[in-house]
Amino acid sequence: MVEVGPLTNFLVQVGLIIMVLLIIPCAYRVWIGPSAADRLQAVDAITTLLIGIIVMLTVVQGTPLLIDVGIALAALAFIATLAISRYLCEGRMF
Repeated sequence: MVEVGPLTNFLVQVGLIIMVLLIIPCAYRVWIGPSAADRLQAVDAITTLLIGIIVMLTVVQGTPLLIDVGIALAALAFIATLAISRYLCEGRMF
């Protein structure tokens, strides 16, 4: 893994803080959302933020193993979104 400088490390940490703070309004939308579609969209946003956090942690820690976790989470979130969207539209899961 490539060594990152102190400025890059600082900027990644600032980005991590911002992404963690952005999870709060998304969690509020999941909790209070007026419809199931709004809740689904908020869960997708949270998942995207978590994937970004995992990738940024990979840069900070220098552990490439976390990238695999992010890829698996993205695949799982994609399949779950498809299944829930189909259930909301057609009333059946598969």
